[in-house]
Amino acid sequence: MRIAFVGKGGSGKTTSAAVFSRYLAELGRPVVAIDADINQHLGAALGDDGPPPRALGSDLVWLKDHLRGTNPLIPSADMMIKTTPPGPGSRLLDLATDGELLQRYSAVAGGVRYLVTGEFDEADVGVSCYHSKTGAVELYLNHLVDGPGEYVVVDMTAGADAFASGLFTRFDLTVLVSEPTKRGIGVYRQYAEHAAGHGVALRVVGNKVADPDDVDYLREHAGDALLGWFGQSAWVRAAERGEPAPITALEPANLAVLDTVLSTLDDQRRDWAAYHRGTVEFHLRNAAAWANRAVGADLAAQVDPEFVPGPVTVRAASV
Repeated sequence: MRIAFVGKGGSGKTTSAAVFSRYLAELGRPVVAIDADINQHLGAALGDDGPPPRALGSDLVWLKDHLRGTNPLIPSADMMIKTTPPGPGSRLLDLATDGELLQRYSAVAGGVRYLVTGEFDEADVGVSCYHSKTGAVELYLNHLVDGPGEYVVVDMTAGADAFASGLFTRFDLTVLVSEPTKRGIGVYRQYAEHAAGHGVALRVVGNKVADPDDVDYLREHAGDALLGWFGQSAWVRAAERGEPAPITALEPANLAVLDTVLSTLDDQRRDWAAYHRGTVEFHLRNAAAWANRAVGADLAAQVDPEFVPGPVTVRAASV
């Protein structure tokens, strides 16, 4: 099950993603968290004071070669782009912590294994957009076969920037963290408008809620999409000082919001065939818009119309 936390900058989405990841870990659930925000703060929010792990997009040639496996439709890493779908012979991933990719790119903090897209470095400034890095996350999720009771938590880029790629469709549930303000709700409306028609399950969690007027404002503008709201939290302040307590010590009202988010996520059902159709759709869009010219080949040929990833495919490949 995959969940993304989105919202305007400063809304608290990184903190929410970190707290939810810790909550899952303390429940004993397999969880991988991914920092896909241009501001790389998820590791610190999880309590990691050391250097970040190797960035997922730091060696795209290795990543692409690893994922394409023996897929005959993809002759080299140079022929892969961020939307390239898996096919016969592709390496389909799981959340096993002994997997080569996770061992290479992840670290553990706050009981949570996490990945990072990586920050801009000097070579990127004035040359690359951040989606060259989040494309690595999109490739990872396109090749990941996760099941019920397994969780991927992604801290996304702020605002509606996620719509520059198909990454926004890779989740079973998207939670928009909104302050009870006009700007916070404005980002929710913009996100909902862009996501319409793409099968995105979008819900809202309020944050920095101080009084009943704040709650009324969120209810008025988010309606049935509102799952709950976080009030002030001494637990969060202590965690951000590097003094985290067990999640069970979180304020009961705030803990109840995490319970609601988890139950809403667990209620989602992924149709692997529909999910893969979305992967292929965005791949064909990118191929036609720019990638065919950039690569010098028709990347539509990478699509196997008979292939659908999922647990059944993994079981068949292991026989």
